Parts: sequence; C-alpha cells; structure tokens
Amino acid sequence: MTTKIPPELVDDQVFGRRNLIINGDMRVYQRNSSTTTSNTFVVDRFKTDYLGGTLTTTRESLSSSDTPYTHGFRNSVKLTNTSAGSTAASDFRRLGQTIEAQDLANSGWNYTSATSFITLSFWVKSSLAGTYSGDLYNEDGNQGYHFDFTLSANTWTKVTHSIKGGSGVVINNDTGNGMMIRVMPYLGTNYTTSGATAETWATYSSAYITGDYAQNWASTASATFEVTGVQLEVGDTATPFEHRSYAEELTLCKRYYQQISSLYGHPCWCWATNTCGTSMPLDVEMRTNPTGTYSGAYGNLQSATNELGIYRTSFVTVNSVTIASSAPSSNTRLIRLTFALASSSVATNDAVGLYMGVDSIIKLDAEL
Repeated sequence: MTTKIPPELVDDQVFGRRNLIINGDMRVYQRNSSTTTSNTFVVDRFKTDYLGGTLTTTRESLSSSDTPYTHGFRNSVKLTNTSAGSTAASDFRRLGQTIEAQDLANSGWNYTSATSFITLSFWVKSSLAGTYSGDLYNEDGNQGYHFDFTLSANTWTKVTHSIKGGSGVVINNDTGNGMMIRVMPYLGTNYTTSGATAETWATYSSAYITGDYAQNWASTASATFEVTGVQLEVGDTATPFEHRSYAEELTLCKRYYQQISSLYGHPCWCWATNTCGTSMPLDVEMRTNPTGTYSGAYGNLQSATNELGIYRTSFVTVNSVTIASSAPSSNTRLIRLTFALASSSVATNDAVGLYMGVDSIIKLDAEL
C-alpha cells in the first residue's frame, strides 16, 4: 500500500518523529485521574495552575459524539470551575507543558529567524463562548509570545497557529526549560493589558502576558474547558496528529516522572542493625536526579495493599524510608532507598527482601 502526501504538506516539514509535545493525546496518567491542587499534574506532562476559587482538573474519556474521537482521540484533560473566583484582577486558570530545551535546540527550528516556524495545533472546547489566548514562554531568552483564538460555546474547535522565530529567543542545548506552552481559560487584569501585541516575540512580563479577556471564565460557576490532540512541530503547516503507541508515550513520560510499586522480594543489604538499603535501576533515564517521595503506609505487608515491609525469616516492620536524590547514591539512572526498621532481629550484613503492595508507591519526579 502506498500513501501519497500532498506536496504542499511536504515543503519545510519534518516527518517521522514530528510532535515535540509528549502525551498530547492525554492517554498517560501515572499520578491521578483528578485533582483540585494548583501547580500539579493529572495527565502526564500537562500542568494545571490557578489562583482564586477552586479548579478541578480531570482526565476524561471521549465518546463518538465528540469530534476529536473521529480523529483517533479517546481522552482529554478537562478543567471545571468548581468554585468561582471572586477577584477578577488576580484570578487565573492555565494548562500547559514545558518542553526540554535540548529537544527544541535539536529540532531543526531556526528559532532566531523570522522566516522559520513551528506550528501548534490542538482540539479545544469551552462551555463559555469568547476569545481565549495561548502563550509561549522562552526562559533562556526571557521572551514571551501570545496568540488568540475564538470559541463557540460547547463546540469542539481545532486551533492551528504558526509561530515564527525571534531574534531574542535563546534555547540552550541542555536539560532545562526550553519553552513553556500554555492555553488559558482566564487571565485577570493583573496579567493582561489592552496594549499587548499578539503574535510577536517580546521581553516577557507577567504583567502583560496577553491582551485583556472580554469574558470571565474564572467567575463563571461550573464553566468547563477541555483540551486534547496537542501537537507542536517544525514548519509552517499543521500535519495530522502523530499517534504514537501507548508504550512509546509512557516511556517518554517516564523521563520526567515514574513510580515504583508492587515489589516481591527485591534484594536489600543491611549495613547496620535495623538499617537496610537497596539500589534500583530506573525504567528510563530521567531528565535530572529525581526528587523522591513515598506514598503509603509502613507495616509488614500482611494486612494492607498500601504497606511496605522487609522480610528476613519473618516480616519486619519498616518505620521509615529515605530516598536519595544526589550522586553517587542516586542519579538519573539509579535510585537508592534506605530503610529504618522497627525490630532488632535484623543484623549487620544480613540480606533481606523488600516487599511493596500495589498501592505502596515511591514517586520519582524530574519535571520541568
């Protein structure tokens, strides 16, 4: 079978691996299926932040009545204004992803040239009609860029926007923040100005991220804003969404966040009485040394699925776990765990086994 591509889509386009956005179809969600916490993640790589009222972020399943479904999308991320904000000037609602700098630096985009483009496309639906904004923030060069798009109420719309390079844009070839890309249901007047110029790069200022919003989504109780199919690619034309396998998408996400759970007899060594430890290779190399947290209970794993325990000749209760986050104990490929035990039945140089229930989770975070 031969697939023909129209010539007008070939010029100045990068084929093969095109999408610089990770998890743009919102399938991977290692952390939660919903949250009301600001500055956090539901679907992987997409962060929600807000101020004023209460915003609920959920991962949704699409149905055949949703337009993106017919284009191969089965999930979306949905923002719901659970409790309306009361301060129009300072309230905001945002959803976005930060792209690692080296991925942009090596993408083929000549980001300092006004004749070289990247193109952003996504599906979006809002319960409130109006004109909304998206923005890009280039941290290395302290440059900002915004664009507007208009939505009808409760109607899925595909937004496509091409972004030219700018002389002030700087993208370092490193593992830092290359570009933050956001769509914003609402920004209060503390962050907007009627004089903000759209579709041009300028020195970034939080006082004029975009132009003023005519509608106040944040003060509208139960307002919703839903997004899926996010793609960013080199070139001035939006090509069809790059659907990658779930396994590939999950692997890409794990560079920034991964979890450890459901262990059965993982070997540990005790270098002191009541103190044991182990090192674990990570599923994929992470962006930087991860920050580790433990979510679960300390016990002997005989009564709950959220317990963590150590076994020698019988189960020994764990009092605490320390997750190292710096070399040489840990690095981007390896994590070291140290356990303080409740019983003196474990001696120096004993070998023991680590057990973790399915709901006992070590969370490793290297997000931008």
